[in-house]
Order: sequence, then structure tokens, then C-alpha cells
Amino acid sequence: MSVLHLPFQTKHQSVPFSQIKTQEFPDAFALAINEAKNEVNLIIENPEKPTFENTIEALAFTGMHLDVLSNIFFNLNSAETNDEIQLLAQEIAPALTQFSNDITLNEDLFKRIKAVYNQKSTLDLTQEQETLLDKNYQNFVRNGALLNPEQKQRLRQIDTELAKTSLDFGQNILAETNNYHLHITNELDLDGLPQSDIEQAKATAEELQKEGWVFTLDYPSYIPFMTYASNRELRKELAIAQGSKGFQNNKYNNEQNVLKIAKLRHQRARLLGFKTHADFVLEQRMAQNPSNVLDFLNDLLVKAKPAALKELDHLNQLAKDLDGIDQLQKWDTAFYSEKLKQKLFDLDDEILKPYFSLDNVLQGAFTVANKLFGLNFKKTHEIDIYHPEVSVYEVYDGDNQFVSLFYADFFPRKGKRNGAWMTSFKNQYIQDGINHRPHVSIVCNFTKPTPTKPSLLTFNEVTTLFHEFGHALHGMLANTNYPSLSGTNVYWDFVELPSQILENWCYEQEALELFAKHYQTNQAIPMELIKKIKESSSFQQGMATLRQLSFGFLDMAYHANDPKEIQNIKEFETRQFSTTSLLPDIENNAMSTSFSHIFQGGYSSGYYSYKWAEVLDADAFAYFQEKGIFNQEVAQKFKENILSKGGTQHPMELYKKFRGQEPSVDALLKRANLLN
Repeated sequence: MSVLHLPFQTKHQSVPFSQIKTQEFPDAFALAINEAKNEVNLIIENPEKPTFENTIEALAFTGMHLDVLSNIFFNLNSAETNDEIQLLAQEIAPALTQFSNDITLNEDLFKRIKAVYNQKSTLDLTQEQETLLDKNYQNFVRNGALLNPEQKQRLRQIDTELAKTSLDFGQNILAETNNYHLHITNELDLDGLPQSDIEQAKATAEELQKEGWVFTLDYPSYIPFMTYASNRELRKELAIAQGSKGFQNNKYNNEQNVLKIAKLRHQRARLLGFKTHADFVLEQRMAQNPSNVLDFLNDLLVKAKPAALKELDHLNQLAKDLDGIDQLQKWDTAFYSEKLKQKLFDLDDEILKPYFSLDNVLQGAFTVANKLFGLNFKKTHEIDIYHPEVSVYEVYDGDNQFVSLFYADFFPRKGKRNGAWMTSFKNQYIQDGINHRPHVSIVCNFTKPTPTKPSLLTFNEVTTLFHEFGHALHGMLANTNYPSLSGTNVYWDFVELPSQILENWCYEQEALELFAKHYQTNQAIPMELIKKIKESSSFQQGMATLRQLSFGFLDMAYHANDPKEIQNIKEFETRQFSTTSLLPDIENNAMSTSFSHIFQGGYSSGYYSYKWAEVLDADAFAYFQEKGIFNQEVAQKFKENILSKGGTQHPMELYKKFRGQEPSVDALLKRANLLN
């Protein structure tokens, strides 16, 4: 029997990665799909009248094997892919889409679900059971259950095309990222760069069997070069390379993929009776509709733009004073922002990085989780991994009860896509009295160790680690009955609350003193640096807010309108950026063609949720600050009402149970120094 068959005969039923052969996946998926179909058929063929237990609850536990298999395969496709996996993805993704359609378009199954739904008011259901019933019914309706046969067939075609096109989009971006190298042979061109980044570029060059130094489009290589390199022409070259991913005249061009995805989504929404894709998506979001999202974004724009313009003036003046530059370009902002930050706060990442070795920061995240939620992390070598750089921890509570497996994968490599994300290999759920605990993972692209130094993180990387770890805590502390309501299975504009709130601890003295220690001397970070970190936390928040808003507006422009009128992607996005753009446009760059969040990830019509969740996290953290950032009463309320509840209730109800009131935008504006 294939090693991919459940249950895995391993500790905690963890994935036996080293025993998996890629070529086994197609057969394993075929078996799992067949198994899931048989489970669904048992529900349909049940001669007893439909009840919550024999229909809704039974359906909640079908396809468990298929879910785990899908998690394994698509997580590998993101974090450790290769040509073989990418080829299989083109075959497996449409097969899964077809299976999903087979379920949601099954008339006999929907009849049973509808029968239970119609008697909801007479059933004695818990809040979680009622949510599961509502979610099931809506899921079927939103996926075509009420359509006629011809419409259902068209929906199947659209979903299959979308799955394939989205995969193509992501594979093109990975190829473009891997294919570009800035190869430097003249040491003078390294002027301004920190020694650790020079060492890393040397190591990259050696890996590629080149002389000199190589910089790539991976963020730990790209960001330092844009921030510190004095050579403006090379910054320009690298920035244009980053901005032209998917927008070049080659086989990886994503322009048609962008248009195809946007048009297919719109057609799908119209087929289901919605005005636009955004209307379809936002029906199940806290924001509710496109009008509310645009009002929210425009309100923030009004508050942030004056601050952004003032910040830009300061930056322009500095560039003129230092280097006689009359017009800042996009390849200048990080460079001069760093110089301005040093001037205003006498603070730069090179001073901070020795206090933020990756090991210390990770232990710091563990300590914060322990002080807030009583969790203990024990590194283990008994759990199989998919790459030698991955670490695994067993997580226990204060009573030494097993809580979760936690995988951590931190460094860039050829088979890993850019960015940082949290994911899971196994959801939490309770079945037959057994609480099945989750297996969660965070995947990042941090600065690698060098021959002379451990991995030393920039402060931005520190907050990124805490952000993803916050998502992981949401997964780890899940305590619900049904896998589809567990952990991060919540409204998309609520899912960022646990991640973004945890970033706040990175700015607090009481937390920093726990882990910000010099990697050589173990000396705690000096008070003056903590003070500067705190003071600089609102530095250029106007510009940063405008940047986030521009992405939110672009997302809504694609999805809250009929995209058939879009002829030229570049012209389209330039129009959308007109109210938020601060710098001259780069003609041969486009944002859309590498905007993975909305064209490959799950953020279509949802990019606004980063700012939306900032309102929630600022308001929630203000509560911690009132009572103490490690206050047990507040932490327990956050754990019980937010982290453990998953999607079992409407998020605003959960938030009010935690906070005692609805969130106010004032806490965010105050934190970002945007209050007039």
C-alpha cells in the first residue's frame, strides 16, 4: 500500500515526507477522491430521513484523507517544488475541481442538506452546529446547487479553467524569480551594503559557480540591496527586474492570465446571480459589500494622504541635499528612507540585527506564546521533514497535554515561492470523543546564515516572523468540533487579526527584553534602542498606508466591476493608482502580473482585509496595553473567544465577546500617528 494512505503510522500521525515518492501522488489522489465519493454516497443513499447528524455532521467528516493529501501536495508545490510536482499540479488541480463540483452540484445531496436547513428553527442546535448548517447550505448555493443543468456545466468549465490558470500564473512568477540574477564583479558596486549581505551574495555566487557576487529577486537579497546599495543604476536595474515579473515578452508573461482570471471570476459571479466577483466574495466577509470596502479605503486615503505627501517632501529634500537628486524614483525610496530613519532616530537595521538572531527571535515568539497562552515548544527530530532546513516542534500546554505539531521553514531556495505564509498539514477537529490536534507550519524567506554569522534578521523580518507565528497560534489553539470551522477557517477579513496583533509585542520593552539579545555577547538590547524602535514605529506610516491602499483599490477595480472593458493591463492599473501614486511610473513594470495575493492566493476582493484587520488589531492590542501586555485575563479572553473558536460564530460577535465592544478606527490612527 502507498505510504500516502491514511492513517500514517508515525508519531502524531505526522507526514512521512522522506518516504513519499512524487510519482505516487496521482494514484493516491485517485484513491482518495474515490474514497470521498463513497463516503458521500453513503449519506445520499441513507434510507432514513435527513437529520443534522446523518447529513450535515456526516458530510463534515467526509474526504478527510483527500484534505490531508491535498495539503501535503500543494504545500510542497509552494515550499519545495520541482518540474515534476509542477507538472502533476496541472493534472491534479483540475481533478480536484471536478470532484468539488461533483459534490456541490449533486442534486440528491443538496436535497438532503436543504431538507435539514428548512427545519433549522425546529432543531435544537448549538451555535457551532447552526453555523455548520448555514455554511454548508450557503456553500452549495454559492457553488451552483440552484443552477439548471446547462448552467452547472458552464460552472464546471469555469472552475476548471480558473484552477489551471491560477497555477500557470504562480509557476510563471516562480520561474521569473529564479531566472534573474544581478551579477556583480566590481567590488566598488557593493558600496553601502552591509558585510553580512555581501557575504550572502558571495555565497549565492558560489552556489551558481560564478565569480564575484550575485543578488536575486528573493526578498532577503532584494530588500537589503534596495535599502543600502549606493549605486543608483544597479538599484534601478534590480527594481525594474522585480517590477517586470510576468510583464516581459517571454513565455512567462502573465497579462493574459490576469485578464482570463478576472473575466472568469466575473462570469462565475454573474452565473450565480451576483453583480460582480467582489459582491460574491464579500457576501461572506465582515465588510459585506464592495461599497463598504471602498468607503473604508477612501476614508483611510483621506486621513493618510496628507501625511504621506509630507513624508515624501522630507524624503525629496534629503535626496536633494545628499545627492542633488531632483526627482525621486521608485528605486530610491527604500535607500533614502533608511538614511532619513538613521538621521531622525539614529537607528538602522545593521545596529539592530545583532540583537535579532533567528534562533533568539523564534525562542522569543515561543516565550511570548508561553506567557500569554501557557504553551511549551519542544524541538524534535522524531518527525519527518520535507527539506533539511525545516525544524519541527511538539507543542504542549501547561498540563503537558499535546497541542500541536509546529513546522518552521525559514530560508529562500529555488523550489520555494517568495514571501511568507502559514499553512497546515492537518486541521484540528473532535470526532468520537477524540480531539485530533493540528499540524501547522510557517514558511518564510529570511536572511540566511553566512560562514561567519548566524541568520540575523532585519526588524521587518522580526515582525514577519511574529505575524506568521500569530497565524500559527490561530491554527494550534483551535478547539472546535468540525474541521471546516477550525483554526484559520474564518472570514478572510478576520483571519489577519491573530497575526497582526502579535506584531505589536515586537515594539514593547517587556517583550523585547525576553529575546532581543546580542548573538555574540548575549547582552540584552539597550534601552535606548528599544526607545528608538518604539519612536520609529510610526515612521512613514502615511506612505506605507498609501501603498497598502493602492493594492486594495487595484484588487477592487479588477473584481468589483465587469473586467471585459480592460484592454491594456498597464493602462488599467495606472488609472487605479492615480489617487495613491507618489512617484513617477516605470513604463516597463506592472503590479498586476505578479500580484500573487489576488491572482494565485485567496485574497481576491480581500486585499483590503490587511488594513481592516489593522483596525481590529490596534483596537484589540489597546485592550492589552490597558491591562498589561501579558495580562492573563485578557490573554485568556483572546484565546477563548478568538483563537480557539475558529469560524464557529460571526467574527464580530466573537470580537465583541473578547473586547466588550465593536472596534474603533481611532486606535489604528493613533498608532500610525495619522490623527489630525
